Amino acid sequence: MVRRYKMKDQKRKARSEKYDKGKDFDEVEEEVAPKKLKSEGSVIVDNEISKPADDELPGIPVIPVNMNDKQPGIIFILEKASLEIAKVGKDYQLLSSDEHKSYLLKNKRDPAEYRPDIAFQAILTILDSRVNKSGRLKALYVKTLGGLLLQIKPYARMPRTYKRFAGLMVQLLQKLHITAAGKGDKLCRVIKNPVDQYLPANCRKIGFSHSSEKLVGMHNYVDTINDESNLVFVVGAMAHGKIEDTNFNDFISISEYPLSAAYCISIITNALERKWKIL
Repeated sequence: MVRRYKMKDQKRKARSEKYDKGKDFDEVEEEVAPKKLKSEGSVIVDNEISKPADDELPGIPVIPVNMNDKQPGIIFILEKASLEIAKVGKDYQLLSSDEHKSYLLKNKRDPAEYRPDIAFQAILTILDSRVNKSGRLKALYVKTLGGLLLQIKPYARMPRTYKRFAGLMVQLLQKLHITAAGKGDKLCRVIKNPVDQYLPANCRKIGFSHSSEKLVGMHNYVDTINDESNLVFVVGAMAHGKIEDTNFNDFISISEYPLSAAYCISIITNALERKWKIL
């Protein structure tokens, strides 16, 4: 056996960012022939509907949303979301302080930082809002503590229980995308950083933090904003700390007290529903 040696001038390739490089369903123009997958003694056509495995969730359902691209809307960015998977025992799991405290302490990690339930509650609050159902939510991005950037389509119907949400995140972080049930539309994707490249040119980026010295009432604040601008709201999805991004048009606090991410989002959406008269 001959051992391979690396050439002197050959440099080791740097690790590239891990994200879904495939196109969206809407961007695919040519119809691709179905692939044939070999199984034990049989051949399975890839586009046939098959029963998912016990540890794998089927595609995400799509909810009806009145998409209106002509009207200005809002974009949410959730910062520092604790969405990290690891192999615990035989399976990959979404790490949380409740279920994996001993594992986290064994690997010298702070269990208080692993709160994926915060991102779960925040995502549900955004997608369940009347702002989204009226078509004013243009995009939802989630930035994880590990540096990944997730994109969730406004018409994706997320699981209602945390256990199924955790399974969905494990599938997403492994496969880098999740498609709609029975379709090829990618409703959740891991996309390339930075998030600013996906924001519209005429947007107004607003950060939220209890540490901000600018305390405002949200209802009065949104009334002063131009109706022709798209609004980008950046909210922290972590248990402790504050968002580090400083590229804001405005950095505000909407309460004298610390608020959960989900409750902060509900105040934002309620103020916009009142401003835009969404009932």
